[in-house]
Amino acid sequence: MPVGIVLRRRPGVTRWAAWSWSAIDALPGATDASWRVLREEGGLTDFHAATPVIELHGADTEGYVHGLMAQVPSIYVILRECDGEHPLEVVLATVSPYEAQDYADSGEEIIEKIPMPAPVLAWVEDFVAAHHHEEAFKKRKRDRKDVSLVEDGVGDARIAQMADVYRSPVQAKKERLG
Repeated sequence: MPVGIVLRRRPGVTRWAAWSWSAIDALPGATDASWRVLREEGGLTDFHAATPVIELHGADTEGYVHGLMAQVPSIYVILRECDGEHPLEVVLATVSPYEAQDYADSGEEIIEKIPMPAPVLAWVEDFVAAHHHEEAFKKRKRDRKDVSLVEDGVGDARIAQMADVYRSPVQAKKERLG
């Protein structure tokens, strides 16, 4: 589903940042736009910055369920600073908080949350109802290792050199005395 992302530019509050940017709205079913000015008022400017396509995948329904259970279901907008004509690039829009977290881990992107509009919310709920299957928790069993085995060295047994850095000092001493 194509979703237009509206970014708001406002004057910065410090002398080090001329502008402050935030994602404020999503326009479901919007057409392509490239930084079209929607409104200018009192130093604030709203731009229809881009229209990314939100894709839903059957394997990611657990993330969608998690996002729908939030107090305010949201669209996560991934932004990247760039040195071009426009200061920000809209990289991705997603409804999966797990996918947004993956981008947040790198620390290079800016993640903004926008409340999910009703048409997008209904679309995601329908998708989850059709494709989500709860998976039962399976506890892994530990490997049964024989801890009584003695491993004198970690190195390769085929190497007979005394200079083997992985050979234990006990093994080297046995070879010298033997």
